[in-house]
Formats: sequence, C-alpha cells, structure tokens
Amino acid sequence: MVKVNPLIFRQYDIRGIAGEDLTPEVARLVGQAYGTLCRRNGINQAVIGHDNRKSSPEIHKALLEGLMATGCHVIDIGEVVTPLLYFACRYWRIEGGVMVTASHNPPQYNGFKLVWKHGTLFGEQIQKLRHLVEAGDFEKGLGSLRKWQMFNAYLGWVTGHIQLGGRKLKVVVDCGNGTASSFAPKLMRDLGCEVLELYCTSDPAFPNHLPDPVKPENLRDLIATVRQSGADVGLGFDGDGDRLGVVDEQGNILWGDQLMILFSREVLQKHPGAKIIVEVKCSQAVIDEIAKHGGAPILWRTGHSFIKAKMHEENALLAGEMSGHLFFADEYFGYDDALYAACRLLRILSHTDKPLSALLADVPRYYATPEVRVHCDDAVKFEVVAKVVERFKRDGYRVIDVDGARFVTDDGWALVRASNTEPALILRAEGKTPDGLRRLHQLVTDALKFYPEVQLDEWLKAA
Repeated sequence: MVKVNPLIFRQYDIRGIAGEDLTPEVARLVGQAYGTLCRRNGINQAVIGHDNRKSSPEIHKALLEGLMATGCHVIDIGEVVTPLLYFACRYWRIEGGVMVTASHNPPQYNGFKLVWKHGTLFGEQIQKLRHLVEAGDFEKGLGSLRKWQMFNAYLGWVTGHIQLGGRKLKVVVDCGNGTASSFAPKLMRDLGCEVLELYCTSDPAFPNHLPDPVKPENLRDLIATVRQSGADVGLGFDGDGDRLGVVDEQGNILWGDQLMILFSREVLQKHPGAKIIVEVKCSQAVIDEIAKHGGAPILWRTGHSFIKAKMHEENALLAGEMSGHLFFADEYFGYDDALYAACRLLRILSHTDKPLSALLADVPRYYATPEVRVHCDDAVKFEVVAKVVERFKRDGYRVIDVDGARFVTDDGWALVRASNTEPALILRAEGKTPDGLRRLHQLVTDALKFYPEVQLDEWLKAA
C-alpha cells in the first residue's frame, strides 16, 4: 500500500512536496481516482499538461498512466501554462482535465489543478477524490493517448479576438523563468507590442526570483527595467501563468484589485448592471467603483475554484483577486488567464494617450498593507481563524465571514484567513488614514499574538 498524506488534498487543488508527499506512486493513484470520478460521471476524455518544474515530467507521466488504467482517453498537451489547459478543454469541449503544477510555490512543491465541467474540482469533491484513493476504489479499462500541440490555436484565438489601438506599446515581460517564458513574450509581440524580455528563459530552479508577482521583492527587477527603458507597462507572470503582476510606467505596482477597477469600467460600459465578483482581500475602492459605475459587486471567497463556481452561479461577467487571478466571462470563457488579462490591459492602454498611472488617478486613496503570508501549521490554521472570527464578533465588530474574518471598523477593514494552498494565514488591512491603518494592524496583531503556531514576523514588518 502507498501511504498518502491526506493534507495534500486542499480546498481547491492537490499540492505537496515532490518526492515526499507527491511521488510518482501517489500521482498514479490520483490519476486513477480522477479517471474513476470522470468515468462514473459520463466523462471519458481528459486533457493533461504540466508546468516547467523539475519534478513535473515524472509526475505527469505517472498521472497519465493512472488515468489510462481507468479507461480514460487522454490528450496530452505537454508543457504549458495552466490557462492553455483550460483553453484546450473549452476549445475541444472536453469536461475533464488535469494540470500538473504548484503555481507560485517554491521549486520543491508540485500538485494538480483538476478541471470539472465548467469549472474545477474543489472542497468536498476533492475530498471524494481522497476517499477513492484511500479505498483503492478504481474503475478499470484500457485508455488511449494522443499528443497534441495547443499554443498555436490559443495564439490565433486571442489575437483574433483582441486588437490593440493605434498606440504602439513598449512592454517589459518578466516570467521569472517560469512556464510562461515559452508563451507570454510571443503573444505580446503578435499583438504588435515592442517586448523587452526579463527572465524569459525557462528554468525550474527559478535562479533570479520566484515567479510569484504578489510579493514586491519579486518585482524589483521589473520595476527597475520599466523605469530604465521608458516602457509603458511591466507585466509579471507567476509560475503557471494564471496570475498577473503589473507595474505602471512610473514603477508603481498595480495590484489585482486596482486592475479590477480598470477592467470593471470597460465591462460595465458594454454591460450596464453586470455582476462582478470581488474576493475578500480586495480594496473597498473596487467595491465602491463597481457600484459607482452601475455594477453589482459581490464579495466572495478567495480561490480560483470558488470564484469560477460563483461566477457560473451568478452569471457574473468579471471577477478578480488581489493576487492577480483575473476572470473574464464577457468576451472569454470565465477562467483565470494571466496572459489573456495582460492582453485586455494592453488593449485598454493602447486606446488612450494617457499613461497607465493616470488611468487610476481619480480613484480614492486608501492606505493598505500588502497581502502578508505568515506561517501557521496546516493542522491548526482553520481553527485559529475560527477563533479570530469568534473574537471579532464578540467584540462587536461587523464581520464578513464568507472566507475567514474580514472585520470592519470606522477606520477601514482588516482580514485574517487561512491559505488553501500552503501552511499560512493571509493577513491584510486597509485604512482610510495612516493612523487608522496602524490601529487596524494592531487589532490583528492583538488577535493573533496568543497563538504560538502563528509566526507574525512578516506581519509586524508591515506595520
């Protein structure tokens, strides 16, 4: 019997340390379980792909073997960004798919993102997968394998649907040596941009910085290059190409919630009254701007699977996370695609003579911490958050608890939630004034300082 760590089965994907939690034997079992789930729900085909991590080809091969052993017919599209796998499923109208990736995690991690019909497996569905693995309850059959190339079809589709305006844009592209290295620069050039490449050679060691644009330290070189080159915009991509980081022409970081303001204005011009989903870490400014322009903002849980499901449920046209997951359903398929989101941003910028920084100049200014991740063991992180929710409610604050605790005071708001992808708590605060932000920061510190499992060093630096 292969011992499988149950903690790798997370809220909206499967993720663990390659060679320890995630061995080829475990990957084969996951393939058998997922293939079984597909077969028992009338799905006989699955598209599979993998990112550029060193462990991915071996895990991908074992996954493929597991899927085929259930009688599932597999289309292998090789090394791709996650959005290309999603696109392949939509393009070919296939309801099953698995991407081997650990997204933005350090090199020792790997995992699986699992397509399920219009969205992805998450929550209890992933636990059902775990139960199948633990029980060894698998379908048996003889599946087939085809290997297809997907990028040319994607490239043709995107450039056929997005045309830039007359303004020639100079763009710096930083892929952090992740999987997007093989795709993003060519796409931007095919749109007609002048592209300056930064760390766009695929290298699973990530020698320059982790491909994680939510961390400011990973954007330092992008900021410097944009300023030195006089570029119009800098674009940073995460390890599997589904999260976007943006730097304006002055070198200022534009977080996902700021990008949502730009995208929501464009969507609401065409679709007045549209529903737009905003995740709990996003600024109050996004919610206010959507309402100001006639949209219907919906505050929802963090996580690509949760958001895709909510978009489908609400028939929402746009959604986004502060971390740079951006979902378009007005002209696209409703999943998170950083390459496509970058193209939409370039289209907006190419149709104005204003610099990117000026497009957000009219947005009210708030004072906020970055998204801060502090270590907290997987075994206790949800319990800690539940106790924080209880504390804030007991103290009389208005608490939005769709995902952790977003508590509201006269100063602004702050958030404490458990990460669904790593042993961490996610913390953020936003104040109307600098003093208000300091008070909110202290409230979060006071709520967590009694838990030795929570390492607050990074949060204290954000004061």
